[in-house]
Amino acid sequence: MGQLNWLVDWVWTRIRGYPPSSLASMRLGNEGRSQNALMVQFFTWNCRHPTLSWWKHFESEVPQLAEMGVTQVWLPPPNKAMTKHGQGYDAYDLWDLGEFSQKGNIATRWGTKDELIQAIATAKAHGIDVLIDAVLNHKLGADRTEVFHAVPVDPKNRLRDLTVPREIEGWTAFDFSGRDGKYSSLKWTQEHFTGLDWDNRARLNGVYRIVGGQHQGWSRFVDGEFANYDYLLGVDIDHRHPEVRQDLLAWGKWVLETTGAVGFRLDAIKHMDRFFLVDFLKYVREATGRGDLFSVAEYWSGDVRNIRPYIYAFQGLVSFFDVPLHYNFHKASKWGPFYDLRTVLNNTILQFRPGDAVTFVDNHECQIGQTLESWVGRNFKLQAYALILLRGEGHPCVFYGDIYPNDECYDEYIAQGVRRLMNARKRFAYGERIDYFQNRNCIGFVRTGDDAHEGCAVIVSNAVESAGTKGIQHMVRMNVGAGIGGSSFTSSMDPELPEYVDIAPDGWGVFTCPPGKVQVWVKSDTSPARRAAL
Repeated sequence: MGQLNWLVDWVWTRIRGYPPSSLASMRLGNEGRSQNALMVQFFTWNCRHPTLSWWKHFESEVPQLAEMGVTQVWLPPPNKAMTKHGQGYDAYDLWDLGEFSQKGNIATRWGTKDELIQAIATAKAHGIDVLIDAVLNHKLGADRTEVFHAVPVDPKNRLRDLTVPREIEGWTAFDFSGRDGKYSSLKWTQEHFTGLDWDNRARLNGVYRIVGGQHQGWSRFVDGEFANYDYLLGVDIDHRHPEVRQDLLAWGKWVLETTGAVGFRLDAIKHMDRFFLVDFLKYVREATGRGDLFSVAEYWSGDVRNIRPYIYAFQGLVSFFDVPLHYNFHKASKWGPFYDLRTVLNNTILQFRPGDAVTFVDNHECQIGQTLESWVGRNFKLQAYALILLRGEGHPCVFYGDIYPNDECYDEYIAQGVRRLMNARKRFAYGERIDYFQNRNCIGFVRTGDDAHEGCAVIVSNAVESAGTKGIQHMVRMNVGAGIGGSSFTSSMDPELPEYVDIAPDGWGVFTCPPGKVQVWVKSDTSPARRAAL
């Protein structure tokens, strides 16, 4: 893999040059709201509202989200799932947004199509863009079985057949009788898929590659894990099939124009044919007239070397969640004071290509009990949010579970802190950034502000207060700019904090932070001279 990564880098940088940065050419918020743009993932894995549909709940929160500086919201998959309460990642029918009686209900887990359209219209009226979570890799919940030939393959090496082809019975026929051909007439059968995980005749689990007829096997243009990671779950969609391509391309245009959403979060791209995804994004951009279409891809890997070839392949059409940065945050919360904060940005998309990085601390897949569990602990959660919200690189995404009460992962202390950091991003985190990364357990940086904002000074600590150090503060000497020399700074994280930081005429000041905390200092209305007079 290392040699392949090196070869890809060499080819792109020396023959074709680097592709353009994705975020620079994408719409990050409604017109006039692109500066300090901010995304919120508006759901957790098991979220439900006690009295409202999820779409109604989102609509009711739109004004507050706008007040917090949010410019984008990533909603859960709006399509009909295989079960009444499925989250949508168990995708049954992409063309049913909660309109038809299928899978035991008209509404999806999240609500009806009309409620979704109304919620998005409300968001748009408040200057917030909405992203559709596009689940294009697989289908689940087929209407009936079919009999066909398939080969069981080694789950650890998908290119190694375990037996000769044999006849199996699979849940691969999707008739969508409740929709009755509205919007799309395609009825899916085994010919539209590459593989599945269940032989209904033998009652056996496995990974089966469908063979015979026009089947071409696994796509070669997928991630190389397990030799070929085309198959993930359910019945795996063959994105090379002409009818599949036509249907999914048409859906991409239709879902944006129907709902009023303006971009996509692409689920599980490491398992899908890269050439199809590039064609999908190009087609939707052209068909909708949105040359600045926002899209962000989920490629789940903690190794940035695995993600680099995908960044090149997508030619600036898609940004990427910075999973390596998330794992750095997770490791920092696990290691505590043994983690060197000076390395927290190392080997991340943010470090490699900040113009392609959508940064996040946690999401629904990281929650405790989920397959990709890697929850960032309470001891480093606010520090991580300070790094993605206030440094000015990448495009940050805040998790619903970290700011809204819920039964899965809510912490009132964290929620208050994240909201204060979001407020600091909206009001102060502007201008040039100067880093002060000298201490392994305490790092700082300054945003010097711009013509309309005064900037801030931020300190992040992962030290542990002990009996011998109780009451001792971290101190970092930083320069906030000679233009505001002679002023004072006060805490925006703790408005009741009585301490002030006095700034020398040349802009230098000594900023403090309690061990294991994060502190954001902003210009005070009270100068040293004024305080002395008082």
